[in-house]
Amino acid sequence: MRLQVKGRNLEVSEQIRKYAEDKLGKLDKLVNDPTRVELELLVEKNPSIHDNHVAEATVWTKGPVLRARESSADMKASIDQLVNKLERQVKRYREKRRVAPRRHAREPAAETAPAEVDETAMAITKTKQFEVKPMTPDEAVLQLELIGHDFFVFRNAESDGINVVYRRRDGHYGLIEPQ
Repeated sequence: MRLQVKGRNLEVSEQIRKYAEDKLGKLDKLVNDPTRVELELLVEKNPSIHDNHVAEATVWTKGPVLRARESSADMKASIDQLVNKLERQVKRYREKRRVAPRRHAREPAAETAPAEVDETAMAITKTKQFEVKPMTPDEAVLQLELIGHDFFVFRNAESDGINVVYRRRDGHYGLIEPQ
């Protein structure tokens, strides 16, 4: 496992780096070949935020990409909470892979009219780049659950097109397939 520890508004001490390596080393046993782990430790400068020590991690594996963020008043406690959250994600992923039946029925994406928006208020504040791996829509739903977002972009292994799965308000999932 290749661990990269970064600090923002914080100089990462060797003691904290070693502590993080020991704690994140537990994931080696749970995850099938974690290839890379990126841990970002930061301290929020806002005095009104009590839990200002934040730990964020992204774990790239051959299977799912795991992401978690935890904050507390102490950096070691944040790291502990982060590792616990990642362990729960791995267990949940394994359980769903073992139990989840294959569903082949797809729900059509809802057509919505574009809303009127002030163009001066819209601005791109963050850009992300990631590898788009071929997978089935069911695998994409599992990834969506693991990362905790509202949507997930993936390459459909069946059609070889770029698709999006998203969580609907009714609790079900939608699939967007461009033509």
